[in-house]
Amino acid sequence: MTNIILCGGSGTRLWPISRTLMPKQFVKLFDDKSLFQLTVERNSQVCDSQFIVSNAQQYFLAMDQLEELNVSNNRYLLEPVGRNTAPAIALACMALEKEELVLVTPSDHLIKNEQEYKKVIQNAQKLAMDDNLVTFGIQPIFAETGFGYIEAGEDNLVNAFHEKPDFETAKQYLEAGNYYWNSGMFCFKAGVFLEELQKYSPEIFEASRLAFENREFIAQNQMRIKHDFMLSIPEDSIDYAVMEKSSSVKVVPSDIEWSDVGSFDALYEELPKDENGNTLNDKHIAIDSCNNLIYAKERKIATVDMQECIIVDTGDALLVSKKGSSQKVKKVVEQLKSQNSELHNIHLTGNRPWGTYTILEESPGYKIKRIEVKPGKRLSLQKHFHRSEHWIVVSGTATVTVEEKTFLVRPNESTYIKMGEVHRLANEGKVPVVLIEAQVGEYTGEDDIVRLDDDFKRD
Repeated sequence: MTNIILCGGSGTRLWPISRTLMPKQFVKLFDDKSLFQLTVERNSQVCDSQFIVSNAQQYFLAMDQLEELNVSNNRYLLEPVGRNTAPAIALACMALEKEELVLVTPSDHLIKNEQEYKKVIQNAQKLAMDDNLVTFGIQPIFAETGFGYIEAGEDNLVNAFHEKPDFETAKQYLEAGNYYWNSGMFCFKAGVFLEELQKYSPEIFEASRLAFENREFIAQNQMRIKHDFMLSIPEDSIDYAVMEKSSSVKVVPSDIEWSDVGSFDALYEELPKDENGNTLNDKHIAIDSCNNLIYAKERKIATVDMQECIIVDTGDALLVSKKGSSQKVKKVVEQLKSQNSELHNIHLTGNRPWGTYTILEESPGYKIKRIEVKPGKRLSLQKHFHRSEHWIVVSGTATVTVEEKTFLVRPNESTYIKMGEVHRLANEGKVPVVLIEAQVGEYTGEDDIVRLDDDFKRD
């Protein structure tokens, strides 16, 4: 069985922890592991391999975090633009044998009862082997208005899917006993899903087939869909495109201590707390404060007479909210986008396939960064139209190319790259290269890069 892991989504309700280029599934929130890593660890016990579906910018995060787990036998499908879950799953299934069982899971859910999880997976496998499309219904524990519901009939058949209800309707669902939260997890044969997709959503199937046939390989286990072909696929979810139309859908009731960690209120319930109900954080000084979610990694946060609050500090942004109101955080992200701010998009530390950079200071006319390059990696061969750069090596030995010259820069040594000069930074050693980069120019945005050659085949 292959685990198709869907890595899309930006987790806007967990801003400022979650950003477009570092969404919640890759943030290490639980014992220094991310939800993505927990998903891989959990499913690698029941699946033979992972098939990661991600956008081109985030799959390097997935690769790095899989390396940390020492998990191999991974495949990657890169989407240049998201078209929702139905095309993503279809494209992955087209790369598999028709009889291959697939377990489709989001990458950002938390499941704590793993013994029960293994049991429901086994039940799903049996149903899927009989050519059913199987979905997992979470046993509801309260009247939740933020989830869709699955109405179950006899013999595990799905009677209907229901949109997010109002509170009174959610209470009726809870009392009825045969309604389940829609988990967004599925199990079926790859070929059966494609047959049902072709039957009920032929436009998505045909456009996906054409996009798949014109895919390109950037490595043996990494394929990328071309932008125009991806854009031509109609956008739709697996629920609308297939599950709500097919007559072969069955549900497995699942009491697995599941959470989609979709808000700070949900996150608060999952984090360890002190005797006063405050989330554990060594940066927090609490004076007569209780039942607060405190997230901070750098600055001290002191609270006095604070109760039932959410305080999140990420260095470049501070969120303060009442508990119970955290669903409104997505409205903050909408305002940031309308202001053309980058705060919804990226943290002070940005991840790249070659390593990381951290913005230490930024002001009109200049920017100062800390850059770390992994052993054996190098940045693209590039130039800038609007800035010059001064590199000072702190540790490791950097191999620097400027125009026709290539030379080494050691700790406490520096070099200068003039505006417009073609250059490259590489680490040919066995330890990380750390350097300080001072950019000076009229524009220092990340899009002032013209790539002439790139090991990672980025646009």
